[in-house]
Amino acid sequence: MGRLAELFRPESVAVIGATDREGAVGRAILENLQADYTGEIVPVNPKRDEVLGLECYPGVESAPSVDLAVVVVPPPIVLESVRELGKAGTKNVVVVTAGFSETGGEGAERERELREIADEYDLNVVGPNSLGIMSTAVGMNATFGPENAREGSISFMSQSGAFITAVLDWANEQKIGFRDVVSVGNKSVLDETDFVDEWGDDPDTDVVIGYLEDIDDGQAFIETAREVTDETPIVLVKSGRTDAGAQAASSHTGAIAGSERAYEAGLEQAGVIRAESVQELFDSARALSGLPDPKSDGVAIVTNAGGPGVLTTDAVGDSTLEMADFTDVTIDRLTEAMPDEANVYNPIDAIGDADVDRFAEALEIALDDPNVGSAVVVSAPTAVLPYDELSEVVIEKRDTYDKPVVTCLMGGERARAAEDVLRDVGIPNYFDPSRAVQGLDALARYRDVRQRATDDPTAFDVDRERAREILERTKDRDDNRLGVESMDLLEAYGIPIPEGEIVDDPDRAREVAQSIEGDVVMKIVSPDISHKSDIGGVKVGVADDDVYDAYEEIVTRARNYQPDATIVGIQVQEMVDLESSTETIVGMNRDPQFGPLLLFGLGGIFVEILEDTSVRVAPIGEGDAREMIDEIQAAPLLRGARGREPADVDEVVETIQRLSQLVTDFPSILELDVNPLVAGPDGVQAIDLRLTVDTEKL
Repeated sequence: MGRLAELFRPESVAVIGATDREGAVGRAILENLQADYTGEIVPVNPKRDEVLGLECYPGVESAPSVDLAVVVVPPPIVLESVRELGKAGTKNVVVVTAGFSETGGEGAERERELREIADEYDLNVVGPNSLGIMSTAVGMNATFGPENAREGSISFMSQSGAFITAVLDWANEQKIGFRDVVSVGNKSVLDETDFVDEWGDDPDTDVVIGYLEDIDDGQAFIETAREVTDETPIVLVKSGRTDAGAQAASSHTGAIAGSERAYEAGLEQAGVIRAESVQELFDSARALSGLPDPKSDGVAIVTNAGGPGVLTTDAVGDSTLEMADFTDVTIDRLTEAMPDEANVYNPIDAIGDADVDRFAEALEIALDDPNVGSAVVVSAPTAVLPYDELSEVVIEKRDTYDKPVVTCLMGGERARAAEDVLRDVGIPNYFDPSRAVQGLDALARYRDVRQRATDDPTAFDVDRERAREILERTKDRDDNRLGVESMDLLEAYGIPIPEGEIVDDPDRAREVAQSIEGDVVMKIVSPDISHKSDIGGVKVGVADDDVYDAYEEIVTRARNYQPDATIVGIQVQEMVDLESSTETIVGMNRDPQFGPLLLFGLGGIFVEILEDTSVRVAPIGEGDAREMIDEIQAAPLLRGARGREPADVDEVVETIQRLSQLVTDFPSILELDVNPLVAGPDGVQAIDLRLTVDTEKL
């Protein structure tokens, strides 16, 4: 166990604010502790000499020292109590009391002071505004909830105390057990990353699950969860999806990659399995806590009922799994063993009169097939099929072949006894076939997490000082946005840019054009004009003799479109071959929780129309950069679809990594778009640039 061992396995617990008053939270917590807790309980209340038969102490300073204190006094007294606990040497504190940052104003200031006290005395603080914590290992229910948890191997955190009470009531009925339960409250000190880290070190926690509304430090969470998921699966329900991040963004990347996409990317990179519902959360946890990894994605279905078999097949099609393709040997064995009316192809329908022996033979043959990674046993109740005997067969075959098997023994009372037997050996039974498949799907997803290779980001040789100087130009401007006038920023990080220059008079434009071989591209340079092409602010294929007139025309159109726009000048740039190339976008939007969120996709004028993009939280290595390319639907264009010459994908991969390094090195960059990044057979070139800078972070 880690640094929170005494938080969950204390030998002594104090209740600061303990009382025997009916209906009081302090009484509920004390009664819950008295029910099963094996350690010493110390009530503290200056108005009581005794509480519920226990000696009560007037203050922390007069009470015996304890491993854990649960604070349930009024908000104005909390800070004083926690400080006294720190002085007394108590390292673990649960603040149940509400009235902190969730109320704003005075409460937020009170929470800030609580953090300061925790820092001063190096305290592990849960809450405030917490339901409390539980640990079945020591029988500790230090909450004011109505039920204690059953003993098990699932550790559970929740940002909602009400969610915990509802879940425990349901879980007890379903006979689902827990190792630890924590209501994280306002997360003033300890947050989800701390609990994931602790449970990752706990050999008796098989699965970590949680309900979260936000993640305080996305970067720290990804780093910690990546290590934990090597051995312990994490399944989370994340609520509070919002488009607020996208609405506040000004770049293409910011608009497309809002806060929800940051969570999707961050949780995936962390190796977390994301559940879309509470049911999926626990269905996944039940499978992950007792079954081995599937060796392949092929699923075999064995059933005595055609309809449920079809439903199960549909569920496999909706998952990341696939129906196993039986070998000829398997088909021959099934044909010989099953009645003529049976279906020997997947799903195996042993028909309605199947007894235990027929089910056993069908399941054995299916699991013996090398193409089968897992199996679902689906059964409707019949008079010739005792569920208790069928459950014993499932256990035997699972153990023989060491492949995950889940059951869908449909029915009520008839199925419950068998379900208890299966649960005791780690085989979950589900009433709904789709939920059974969902459990297997979680196993396959976690197997993929453990098999995924993660590589460290490449440290490229770059010119950081030159990049810093370019970014610092925003200090002398009224606007914190930079555009193509700062293309040298990309060049400083080794990202190729076309030859060219920004000019502020037509004569200089002609000189620059004459120094560039072939025709040129001319673009308006203005931080106030985003869609240059839409207003006629871009001319392509301009010959030397036409540069002067093109300059005047572009400026005039820009003035007519937006008279108050700041016009830096006109960019005169070499032509890039677009016929044999693909326009992509590489961008970044800095998410409040996860930091720099990288985006890659089809660029140019299509970026907002098609939104064919992938995202990752920076910094990333080569593997993630390649996955970003593979995930977009337009990836075949880059690899040479329909006779096109393939683009230099390795250069695209390197450019994504170089941009990752740039935005990681400079937290002052809030948003950045390289659009388009033209990818062709001979490499890449960044054609346009737009970024927003936080000048206070320079």
